[in-house]
Amino acid sequence: MSTPRFFLSLSLAGLLAACGGSSDDGNATGELTLQVTDAAVDGALQVVVQFRGIELHGPGGTQTYYYCEDASTGETVLSAAACAHPAPRQLDLLALTDGLTEFLLDGLVTEAGRYAWVRLLVDAEPDVRDSYIVMPDGEHELLVPSGAETGLKLNRGFTVPAGGTADFTIDFDLRKSVHDPLSGGVDYLLRPTLRIVDSAEAGAIAGEVDAALVTDGCTPAVYAYTGAGVTPDDVDGAAPDPVTTAQVKLDEETGLYRYKAAFLEPGNHTVAFTCQAAGDDPAMDDAIVFSGAATVAVAPGTVATHEFQASLP
Repeated sequence: MSTPRFFLSLSLAGLLAACGGSSDDGNATGELTLQVTDAAVDGALQVVVQFRGIELHGPGGTQTYYYCEDASTGETVLSAAACAHPAPRQLDLLALTDGLTEFLLDGLVTEAGRYAWVRLLVDAEPDVRDSYIVMPDGEHELLVPSGAETGLKLNRGFTVPAGGTADFTIDFDLRKSVHDPLSGGVDYLLRPTLRIVDSAEAGAIAGEVDAALVTDGCTPAVYAYTGAGVTPDDVDGAAPDPVTTAQVKLDEETGLYRYKAAFLEPGNHTVAFTCQAAGDDPAMDDAIVFSGAATVAVAPGTVATHEFQASLP
């Protein structure tokens, strides 16, 4: 499920640059859509990242696209050349959970073929309100080590089919990516653990969590791992690391606790529940307690159901 589309257009000059020339040169083209989603992190009220553009390394080399303001209409357009009026986009990643997405590229006509990598160009300058995080104690800068200079690079390649479409979703997973301030500091660090998923092939796992499992002081979450029968472990960069995590939220209308782990690749996944999600520091090996681990099969375009029930006495 996507949020309403952010209007983006591409000028004729930019389109020709994207395609490697006019249609007379024989270059085949396809359409590329990139969306961004997130798995939430506990404690934060907002996690805002400012994007100024995207780089793609494809058959014709590296092409950079910038978000710009059209001087005549005031609309945000996508330009294949640096612009006089930049219009960077600030996205609150916490608003993009439970399968919600926002478009970074929407139907971009580009050269067909194999693309080696994507780089997200972000703004995270010190003492500038570009990327930031809002915590209960107020707003803090969100710094991306080297990200402001080099961008956030995804090295997994993909193919844009000639005459067809390619649609991919980039998952930030803030539980893995947001790091507490360094000793004596106040600024949070964003070290994104990005993954890119074919949107058409992705599935999800969702369901209810027994209220008896959500005890006092609980920060509930469901962790999802690739493969069957995985012994669940915390987020620490070492196997087995979860491929994604999902917050467990109370549905105020029904009084039920629900979760949804979205954009999972087809195949078997292990899911497990924990009440200690807030204590999972991605920079450390934490002794997080899990329960109810189970294997669930995920199929393309479907939502598999799994319920977490409290054990009977």
